[in-house]
Amino acid sequence: MPTWFAAAIRREPDGSHMSDSAHTVDAADVLAAQARLRRHLPVTPLHRAERFDCWLKLENLQRTGSYKVRGALNALLVARERGDTRPVVAASAGNHAQGLAWAGQRLGVPVVTVMPRCAPQTKIAGVAHWGAQVRLHGETFDEARLVAAELAGEHGWRLLSAFDDPDVIAGQGTVGLELGELAPEAVVVPIGGGGLAAGVALALKSQGVRIVGAQVEGVDAMARVLRGDDSTREPQATLADGVRVTVPGLLTRRVLAAQLDGIVIVREDELRDTLVRLALEERVIAEGAGALALAAARHVDAGHKCAVVSGGNVDPDVLARLLSELSPAVRAKAARIGGAADQTPGRLSGWS
Repeated sequence: MPTWFAAAIRREPDGSHMSDSAHTVDAADVLAAQARLRRHLPVTPLHRAERFDCWLKLENLQRTGSYKVRGALNALLVARERGDTRPVVAASAGNHAQGLAWAGQRLGVPVVTVMPRCAPQTKIAGVAHWGAQVRLHGETFDEARLVAAELAGEHGWRLLSAFDDPDVIAGQGTVGLELGELAPEAVVVPIGGGGLAAGVALALKSQGVRIVGAQVEGVDAMARVLRGDDSTREPQATLADGVRVTVPGLLTRRVLAAQLDGIVIVREDELRDTLVRLALEERVIAEGAGALALAAARHVDAGHKCAVVSGGNVDPDVLARLLSELSPAVRAKAARIGGAADQTPGRLSGWS
C-alpha cells in the first residue's frame, strides 16, 4: 500500500531559510507569467483516462516534452524586463535543462547546463539540440547543482534553480491556471524540489481545489521536511529520475507548507505499472516522473480529479525494457477495451 500523509502539516518548517528571504511568489505572479507565456507556449490538452477514472493534463506534449519550459521561459522573460542580460547556468536531471536551452535559443540568451552523468541520453541530446552547452558532472542532481553554483560564482552568470526560484515557480503555476475550466475537485502533482506543486497550488488553492503531491518511496524528501524531518538522505534509484532530489526547495517548502493538502507516496512497482499502462491503454508516453501523479491519483478519493503528466522524455531503452518484461497475460489484459483500474485505497496517516 502507498502511504498518504495529510492533516497535520507543519505550517512553519523551522531550520533552513532562503539566503534571500525577500524572495516571495504569489498568485499574482502566476497570472503575470501566464500573460508573458501565452505568446510563446501552447495550452496543453486534457485527456480523460477512463480506465483510471482520472483526467490527465498532458504536459508531455509541451515544448521540449515537459512543463519545465514554462518556468525557464518565464524566468528569462522576467530577466529581460529587468535588463539582466547575463548568461544563465542551471543544474538539471534533464527537463529543466531542455526547457532552458529552448528558451535561451528563442530569446538569444547563452545557456550552460550541468547534468549528472547518469542523465538519460535523450535529455542530454535534447539540450544540445537547442544550442545550450552541456557539462556532465557528478552522479546525482545535487552534485551537479554544486558545480553549477561554482560556475555561476566564477563567471558571474545567473544561477537559475530548477525549482526554488519565484519566476520559475510562477511559470510552472500556469499549468494550474489552464485547469480552471475543468474545475477539478483535486489535482495531483509530482514533487521533486516542489516547483510545479507550489505553482499549481498558488494558481488553484483559492478556488477550493485540493492539491495533492506525489512522491516515490525512498525519494520523498519534501514529505519528510514537511513532517519536520530535515535530515539529508540519499534518494533511492527510481524510474522517476526527474524528481530524484535530496534537498527540496526552501521557497517551495514554505509555499507547500501553507497550501498543500497532502502527499501520496507510491511504491516503485506501482509507478512502473502505471507508466506501462499509460502507454498500452491510454496511448500516452510518459517518463517516470510523468506517470507519478497518476500512480498517486489512484489513491486520492475525489470524484473529479486530474493528474499532471509532467513529462514524456522517457529513455527509449527503458520503455522497451519495461514493455519486454510484460507477460503475455498482462499484455492481453492491458489491450482489452474497458479494463478497469485497481482502485485499492492507500493507507491514511498524518504528517507526524
